[in-house]
Amino acid sequence: MSKKEKEPLNAEEPVIEAETAAEETAEETESAKEPETYTVTAEQMAQFEGLAKLVADGNDKYLRLAAEYDNFRKRTAKEKENLYDTAKADTVKPFLDVYDNLVRGVDQFAEDDPHRQGLEMIARQFMAVLEKLGVQPIEALGQPFDPEKHNAVMHTEDESAGENTVVEVFQTGFTLGEKVLRFAMVKVAN
Repeated sequence: MSKKEKEPLNAEEPVIEAETAAEETAEETESAKEPETYTVTAEQMAQFEGLAKLVADGNDKYLRLAAEYDNFRKRTAKEKENLYDTAKADTVKPFLDVYDNLVRGVDQFAEDDPHRQGLEMIARQFMAVLEKLGVQPIEALGQPFDPEKHNAVMHTEDESAGENTVVEVFQTGFTLGEKVLRFAMVKVAN
């Protein structure tokens, strides 16, 4: 472009164009401020209300579906967490009977018998494996009777023991985390 094309022909022309542009902008802002009113027939109003109801129903259905999906997601996540613990508990339960038989086998021999010492080592090793899996024995002897952990199969009158105290354990109980795998079979003093 040359200098002649850039320069205005008349010095008053740019001022006129700027004034015209300012007037047009002012008119646009004034018209934007004034709300436009429309006339709607009763039939059109009924259509608008029907469409508004349809939109509200669709929105309600969407919110309900979103809530259902969120609940489903949370429920399945919780089921997945519990599935592992349940499978572990179901697997460990039969091995508790093996532990009981090992303890009975230990009790059959005298204290200094090498067979007893061997069975004691096996029983300790077996218990160590159970503890690695999270299985813990329930402490019962001398403890207050707890129906959530103990199964009272006998009662005795014992003045030396406190009321509702476990005085003898017939079968050891076990827990896996907070879940009781097997209740302890005990004798309780009244």
